[in-house]
Amino acid sequence: MLEAFRTHLAEQFPELAEHPFLLACSGGLDSMVLTHLCAEAGLRFDLAHCNFNLRGVESDADQQLVEETASSLRKKLHLKNFDTIGYVNQHKVSMQMAARTLRYDWFHLLARESPLDFIVTAHHADDALETFLINLGRGSGLEGLCGIPRRHGIIRRPLLIFGRAELEAYAKDRDIPWREDASNADTRYLRNLVRKEVVPALKSTSSGFLDQFGHSLQHLRGSRALVGRYMEGIFHKVCRERDGVLIYSLPALRRLHPLDAHLYELFRDFGFTDWKAIGRLMHSETGREVRSHTHRLLRNREELLLKPIGGEESAEYTIDPDNLQENLPLRLLVQEVEALEEDSRRILYADKETLNKQLLLRKWRKGDYFYPMGLGGRKKVSKFFRDEGWSQFQKEDAWLLCSGEDVVWVVGHRADNRFRVRDTTRKILKIKWLED
Repeated sequence: MLEAFRTHLAEQFPELAEHPFLLACSGGLDSMVLTHLCAEAGLRFDLAHCNFNLRGVESDADQQLVEETASSLRKKLHLKNFDTIGYVNQHKVSMQMAARTLRYDWFHLLARESPLDFIVTAHHADDALETFLINLGRGSGLEGLCGIPRRHGIIRRPLLIFGRAELEAYAKDRDIPWREDASNADTRYLRNLVRKEVVPALKSTSSGFLDQFGHSLQHLRGSRALVGRYMEGIFHKVCRERDGVLIYSLPALRRLHPLDAHLYELFRDFGFTDWKAIGRLMHSETGREVRSHTHRLLRNREELLLKPIGGEESAEYTIDPDNLQENLPLRLLVQEVEALEEDSRRILYADKETLNKQLLLRKWRKGDYFYPMGLGGRKKVSKFFRDEGWSQFQKEDAWLLCSGEDVVWVVGHRADNRFRVRDTTRKILKIKWLED
């Protein structure tokens, strides 16, 4: 197995022979075998062990084994104790999700703060099969069915070509100790149920089942690569970006067949799962939207607009023109000038003596009105938005500069006529909205 491991590294992970890395070691069979394989292959690495404090003396025994291993192999060991239960209670997540988040966040922190270029984990072929089966039951597409990736960011998984039986045989042959986590036998957890009952039943159908599954994964990954390349071309045909918003052309979307498959590939990365709702949105009126946990998809005329949730700011910011603070959501340059200079929608010139000493930067409210320069008379801000053809997202993103309750400027778009510079103006205030 050692020679097969060395060959696999040379062909698929040459970077691990050239750069130091962090190896995640729990004390279990998989990570203990990986630790010894990497040591025997002469690789440069540190060990990292997480104690989640969930199994009392058993957790301490896991840590002790890893400490002894690090000492015997003369490897630097990074240890971290976590208040996992506290994290679960605070973030309202499962114990498994909490442990995963804590573990990987810490690994990435160590990699950033140390001269370690990669994070190496001990996932193997049985793990990939379990993940495939779990995702299959969750309605996953190609991405989920491709199993555990060999590479993801700085993470490397060099054991994916080996099954658990191979790892156990190697450990016994080399007298490599390991710890068993009793919780892995609890079939109330889905992964344990799949591992203990489903996978053995599948393996019993063929002695080469795991190898054949590996070949199937290769075909699926190839198909995924082809779909990905195809969808890159489709994306550029149906979508453009403006001010952080993705804009999809509805006429272009309607020409795609099969539509459901295209919608899945276009929007799955943004957390959407209700494809029928997106299909209905394509035939709804302007202003309707569908939300995922992370994004909003808005119908606006013959377009669908996509943006992350969280951009709807309700804060108000007080502006002192004579002492501009730094915590504003927009970069503004405020100064007194002698005369009107450059002309731009991003610049406001106002009669300073008609303004309050302190101005207010805020979002649009229902009932706001102003006297837009060049349009004559009073107009509700909402009607100005509508006449300009703005989408709901553009309305939400707009900022108003106000003097008291009076709108002085729809920032970057239209000034109020009441505060314009006149022949009698003695002090001209210039406010320029700078590029972000």
